[in-house]
Amino acid sequence: MKKLLVVLGSLLILAGFAACGEEIPTGADVYQIYTVNNSETKVEVHPCRLQSEDDGKLLKELVECLSTPPEKLEYKVPFAMGFDILDLDLSDGMLSIDVSGSYLTMPATTEVLVRAAIVRTLTQVPSVRYVGITVDGQPLFDNAGDVVGLMTADMFIDNDGNEINTYEFVRVKLYFANMEGDKLIAVNREKYYSTNIPIERFVVEELIAGPGSAAEGVYPSINPEVKIISVTTRDGVCYLNLDSAFLTVVGNVPTEISIYSLVNSLAELSSVNRVQILINGEVPSSFSNATFERNLDYVTTLKNQNG
Repeated sequence: MKKLLVVLGSLLILAGFAACGEEIPTGADVYQIYTVNNSETKVEVHPCRLQSEDDGKLLKELVECLSTPPEKLEYKVPFAMGFDILDLDLSDGMLSIDVSGSYLTMPATTEVLVRAAIVRTLTQVPSVRYVGITVDGQPLFDNAGDVVGLMTADMFIDNDGNEINTYEFVRVKLYFANMEGDKLIAVNREKYYSTNIPIERFVVEELIAGPGSAAEGVYPSINPEVKIISVTTRDGVCYLNLDSAFLTVVGNVPTEISIYSLVNSLAELSSVNRVQILINGEVPSSFSNATFERNLDYVTTLKNQNG
């Protein structure tokens, strides 16, 4: 077990952190330091050049960056927002951070931003795959009363890589393809996403990204090269405009299955009853309908993929 006990006190700004000034540093030794803006409404990113190659030392540098406020107080660093780190332990890819009880005095929205900044920053260390936060040795609960548990960087979705607005935790049901490519299988996904994008766009982005290696027995239902042109919802109809890559079959999944992967997933949202899919602004002549409604005839389960 690799134990790293970080004592926070009067920390000097690192030489690498001081490089976060007028010029934006670039290179392999540059890391992104995620901080909270002064109004506590979003996460900001500040690239900094750090010196350590050893994972343990790199982790300590990043923690110090997250602990040292900037001289002009242009933003807030997570570990200087009114609570203390009591213990920090890295073992088997899991970084456990125990913080003082004052952590719980932060407003719920601020706490999520702080959590996002910590996780996005510290998972840049190659040996850190997961981050877990406890409070005085007890599990951390989210605003819904659920245990937060282990977190990864991709749980916190940002829109442009430069700035992350307030996060919201969502549970969505996505429909991916089965092995044969002729049916859809529902997968529940839980993530924090940036509220500066519509939830409908988030669903489509997740479908394009695919099921990931953690989802066994399900396969991509949409060409990963697809680009989203626009997503808008009015009066229960989601108007989804994609580029022509959507019409290119991925694996053995026909376009009809790709269509209902989108339609069924979007129809799980309370805001969507029907979906119109446009390709470069037009309804393709090959589509059977101008708008589509949920169709569960295409849905099967892992236990019965022939259903």
